[in-house]
Amino acid sequence: MIFPDDLEERYHTAARLFRPGRRVVAFTGAGISVPSGIPDFRSASSGLWNTFDPMEVASLTAFRERPQAFFDWLEPLTGQIFQASPNPAHYALAQLQSSNRLETIITQNIDGLHQKAGASDVIELHGNMNHLVCLTCQKIEKVDDYLDRWLKEHILPVCPRCGAFLKPDIILYEEMLPVDAWEQAEFSCQQADVILVAGTSLEVMPASSLPLEGFQKGAQIVIMNLTPTFLDSVAEVVLPVDVAKGMPELCRQILA
Repeated sequence: MIFPDDLEERYHTAARLFRPGRRVVAFTGAGISVPSGIPDFRSASSGLWNTFDPMEVASLTAFRERPQAFFDWLEPLTGQIFQASPNPAHYALAQLQSSNRLETIITQNIDGLHQKAGASDVIELHGNMNHLVCLTCQKIEKVDDYLDRWLKEHILPVCPRCGAFLKPDIILYEEMLPVDAWEQAEFSCQQADVILVAGTSLEVMPASSLPLEGFQKGAQIVIMNLTPTFLDSVAEVVLPVDVAKGMPELCRQILA
């Protein structure tokens, strides 16, 4: 474990772990998208769960039994997601991928900003906002076909086949993570030489168990997050910095 007082030395130490030929996986959370204007859920000052009870507005029960409350909560967040642009942290990770210093990005985010930044191998553990699904007849629709009516006219999306409300294809409380995405993410972490944890406090289970699984299989952990995580004590390097500033600097040193 390396916790030097000098932040610059931490960057140097972390960059040396990203040697060519090593299998590197990034694990990202809501903090990486905050600089893009998308609020996170758990931060002490601005987290969404400071204002809302997630079981009341963001659970499968809420969608089924209180759809108006569910969509009222999700509507402003959806607007922020579709107006957002990738920030320097997203672009830095995409650059590491294109330079063959990073294989897979595993994200808990639903905003698609990694892909907008040019990342190619992205595993979305919690789904994304690109599609809507009918839980009654399983019809899948593109969200673009409903977005203006929902956000501008406040007309909730309903299935054209059966008339039920359409659920955004994201994982709500009380739902299981998608099996394929979970298995791919688990395999990537278990095979990794290095796992870069970025913009997440590792509080959301079961997703946050993945870096731990990788560590238990021998992966070295690098953490870039403003607040502590439960893996700080076993990490090779902890960088307590803003990801929008820290990730480009780490990328620069890796590729130097």
